Amino acid sequence: MSECQDEKCPVHGSTSVRGQSFKGKVISAKPTRTVTVERIITMFVPKFERYKKARSRVHAHNPPCINAKEGDIVIIGETRRLSKTKNFAVLKIVSEEK
Repeated sequence: MSECQDEKCPVHGSTSVRGQSFKGKVISAKPTRTVTVERIITMFVPKFERYKKARSRVHAHNPPCINAKEGDIVIIGETRRLSKTKNFAVLKIVSEEK
């Protein structure tokens, strides 16, 4: 990680991380400083007494000091609203794509 001049960076900027944080996989990193993170949620269905998988896709801010790419497993944390669709920021990369 290197220093960055991004004000929205949770590490070097003024944005605080509060609320929920979770691990997910980056499925798209095409927009500038934005990634789409997908997480798999297992939910119990009482009627059938079984578990089902659901997925959730979230847009997160990708600061230049972290620079997550497609296929990376990342931890993202909830922040204030950063844009129309972004309420999360990438905190760190857990594992990179091989």
